[in-house]
Amino acid sequence: MKKFLALISLLTAVATLNAQTPLSALPKDSLKLFLQPVEVRALRAGEKAPFTKTDLNRQQIEKTNIGQDLPFLLNQTPSVVINSDAGNGVGYTGIYIRGTDDSRINMTLNGIPYNDAEEQAIFFVDLPDFASSVNSIQIQRGVGTSSNGAGAFGATINFSTNEFNEKPYAEFNNSFGSFNTWKNTLKAGSGLIDGHFTIDMRLSRIASDGYIDRATSDLRSLYFSAAWYDKNSSLRFNILQGKEKTYQAWNGIPQAKWDGNQTALQQHYDNNIGSLYFNQQDSLNLFRSSNRTYNYFTYKDQTDNYWQNHYQLFFNHQWSNELTFNSAVFLTRGYGYFQEYHDQGDSANAKYTSYGLPPYIIGADTLQSTNLIRQRWLDNYFYGSVLSLQYKRNNTELILGGGYDRYDGKHYGYVLWAANGGFPDDYRYYYEPAIKIDYNVYAKWQQQFGQHWTGFADVQWRHLDYELDGFDDNPAILVHPKYNFVNPKAGITYTHYNWQAYFSYAMAGHEPNREDFEAGVNDQPKPERLHDFELGLQRRGLKYSWGVTGYYMLYHNQLVLTGKINDVGDYTRSNIARSYRLGIELQGSAKPVNWLSVDANLALSQNKAFNYVEYDNNYDNGGQVSHAYNTTTIAFSPAVVGAATLNFMPGRHFTLSLPAKYVSKEYLDNAQQENRKLDGYYVQNLRAVYTLTNKLSRETDIIFQLNNVFNKRYTPNGYTTSYISGGQLQTDNFVFPMAGTNFMVAVNIKL
Repeated sequence: MKKFLALISLLTAVATLNAQTPLSALPKDSLKLFLQPVEVRALRAGEKAPFTKTDLNRQQIEKTNIGQDLPFLLNQTPSVVINSDAGNGVGYTGIYIRGTDDSRINMTLNGIPYNDAEEQAIFFVDLPDFASSVNSIQIQRGVGTSSNGAGAFGATINFSTNEFNEKPYAEFNNSFGSFNTWKNTLKAGSGLIDGHFTIDMRLSRIASDGYIDRATSDLRSLYFSAAWYDKNSSLRFNILQGKEKTYQAWNGIPQAKWDGNQTALQQHYDNNIGSLYFNQQDSLNLFRSSNRTYNYFTYKDQTDNYWQNHYQLFFNHQWSNELTFNSAVFLTRGYGYFQEYHDQGDSANAKYTSYGLPPYIIGADTLQSTNLIRQRWLDNYFYGSVLSLQYKRNNTELILGGGYDRYDGKHYGYVLWAANGGFPDDYRYYYEPAIKIDYNVYAKWQQQFGQHWTGFADVQWRHLDYELDGFDDNPAILVHPKYNFVNPKAGITYTHYNWQAYFSYAMAGHEPNREDFEAGVNDQPKPERLHDFELGLQRRGLKYSWGVTGYYMLYHNQLVLTGKINDVGDYTRSNIARSYRLGIELQGSAKPVNWLSVDANLALSQNKAFNYVEYDNNYDNGGQVSHAYNTTTIAFSPAVVGAATLNFMPGRHFTLSLPAKYVSKEYLDNAQQENRKLDGYYVQNLRAVYTLTNKLSRETDIIFQLNNVFNKRYTPNGYTTSYISGGQLQTDNFVFPMAGTNFMVAVNIKL
């Protein structure tokens, strides 16, 4: 922390010494350093870079940002599949790109890593309404260019908020919709003050009852940014704060409940009550509640509570027209807990021995378990720095960059209440510190050869040092893995008039997640490796454009769930030697007349794993039974994903859009069994935007959005478990349904 504060002081001193010419007195050409932040140029793929990408600007973001989480704003981009625990896009949401989940998607905020350091997942819920401060987004599918933070095994998403706003502004955005969903956002900016300073800020609140029973959300966030500009330098300080309280809905709904199959539902209840779920009352609710909105949890404080504060300081300096420098230091402070109730019938979580205590003796009675309430805490600091040096002259562009970050995290839990007693006051039943250090160095070179050809080369070295001091179920596992990844990338682009073609190869390494190391002392996971080949062709015209991309992604030692149980009886991921993704992505847009435009994309893919072994629990005889498969389809990897939007503009101020999404069937695990799959679905939405301009406001947008117009019953996410009981293989599927027809109305006022 002392080094962090010292670096802030140094950058501030440099900025003060450089203060000379007011920015307002400079010619427009001198503003180029600030109009596109340097940290964005260092990580994003440029126009001629040979990588598959999609760019979204602020106008595109604003028209879809009316209350739902960030994945829902990206839903119309290629190869994207989204989901929501609460069923309406508020609260916990998830995203898959090319069949890979968010733990394999690299995300940065202004070039600073965002993925959870240990789970490597992206928790969008921790930054509510972040989209209201985002000015641009780039999605690179595949490995993409070198970035800071977690390895990109499916995509990289880069968000930028550091936009220069020369003129003062104010916005007041309000949304209301189904399930008592509210979004209130207040934004304001000072514009350029005294030729050197700008201030931007935002306050947001999002609340929803959720589509699923009790899946409520109460989300608050703040964004503050103060910047100082000079002729050749800029200094910016950002604060992003998020607070979330969500009722837990992360168990999903049994497939039998969703289907309304009473026979299968009774069998599910008989097989699992007292062993799989937390509470007999919750499980009895299986037979009484709606089969479309059912939630296991009935305890009133079954909630997740988390606070996350981001502090970012950037210093940019342009030494000359050719040489630019960017540096940043950051601190992310996260802390919070989830609270839950366990019934004494829950053999795994309500026994005294599960909490390191002997059975509780009261008189002549010896109690093995009790009803209890517990909290499980995360308390962490994530801090570090990133920097880049960029050189561009004539047809040559060079970037040298890298970053260092350190994660200091603590995992611990408390028992708050026990019905039968037997726990000391404020009893902490586990405490697990963890430290993870990650640093990387990369070099990127782009060279134009002649009029049409551009070459690209990129190499990154990434080092990881991880210390894990036990797990709550297995405190004896102490591991200290270290990894070194060398990630080369190279490609070439051909450009001629409105045509562009490219080919690239990229390699990436990816470390295991925290839970993977709990497999056992003698069964530790191996790191993953990906080879990514991309081939693209694009054509742009005045009234139409189209593109086609072919990709082949070859994985070595990919970590997947197999049903295998670790030393303490928990499911763990295992390495499979070889798997691949082979696909083609088609994109097109056209505006044949002034009042009509269309955007569409279609992704066709084959996603296969070789020599996959499945493990099932044998409740009859104990232990596990294995089943081997030669070639199977990788879980959560639909063969077809498509999106299309028709836009009608009958008047200058009115736009009617018809966004649609299609996702084919996908399997819940890698065994490719038809009784363990999610059905394909087609969802049609409708959005109408009317824009007013008058003396009272610069612009007022009235937005109406109708989601799931045809009331489609569909589930984009789920999980499965299989076991042998009564001599037969039993399978329980769980799904996360999305809401039927629902609406949102927004009034966004810009002053």
